[in-house]
Amino acid sequence: MEQNEINYQVIINEIYNTVKTQENIGEITTYIPELAKIDPEKFGVYLTTIDKDGYGVGDWQTKFSIQSISKVLSLSAAYKLIGDQIWDRVGVEPSGNPFNSLVQLETDDGIPRNPLINAGAMVICDMLVNHLENPIDDFLRFIRKIANNPAIDYSKSIVESEKSVGYRNVALCNFIKSFDNIDNHPEKVLNFYFHMCSLEMNCQELTNTFMFLVNGGLDESKEQVLSVSQAKRINAIMQTCGFYDESGEFSFKVGLPGKSGVGGGILALHPGKYSIAVWSPKLNHKGNSYRGMKFLEHFTTRTKLSIF
Repeated sequence: MEQNEINYQVIINEIYNTVKTQENIGEITTYIPELAKIDPEKFGVYLTTIDKDGYGVGDWQTKFSIQSISKVLSLSAAYKLIGDQIWDRVGVEPSGNPFNSLVQLETDDGIPRNPLINAGAMVICDMLVNHLENPIDDFLRFIRKIANNPAIDYSKSIVESEKSVGYRNVALCNFIKSFDNIDNHPEKVLNFYFHMCSLEMNCQELTNTFMFLVNGGLDESKEQVLSVSQAKRINAIMQTCGFYDESGEFSFKVGLPGKSGVGGGILALHPGKYSIAVWSPKLNHKGNSYRGMKFLEHFTTRTKLSIF
């Protein structure tokens, strides 16, 4: 089925209504106090095509904390600034372990398995702290530029909430520092990391922000954020590593590069065709949105538009 033959609005409405009537299995994130306050029944979807057509259903206009989805954006910022040298300090292999695992760091001498687990994202944050004069402000400017949206911002309440309970992340950062793979003081790196994870967007804003990875590295203003090769490699990492130890399952059932966050968001994209965001706060036992995974499996099955 060709993209121009698909009635996206009808399809996403039908899948949304089907998934919404089924049992909403899972648990909301409670270890971050602010995230525990979210209505677990929230459910929104938005799709943006390469031609800038948009289709939404449900709570797509409600902002939420994108959490680990932001790791793709920090990785893109570092790749733009530093180039292939980033791979000297972080790998590109699936971890097969939970997103906050310390186990592999011991085995791999402090080199995180990939940049989309917490440890890898911290190393990327450290690189950005090295290269940006005001990392928190400069990174936000980068996001607003690629999204063509000056309203995107951090959530101060989420930042404080994460800092109040981020003991495991503190442990991870200090552990990597002990292997000399963090240059800056861990507190400075963690402050940037917590801000990065607190970025808030709605589903439409999220799809717009990621269109540069749909469009061969070009942002909304047609500026080359990343080269075609770099964009392809970011998408490859999302394909293999975007869902922690459920990445293989997502690739098998959905067949798109994507990234999830414990705020209940999932962003997936089809290079050259579309980006799609789903938000539903209840997570499965792997830490990915239960309804989000289900919706996207139905979506690529129905449209026959996966990358495979």
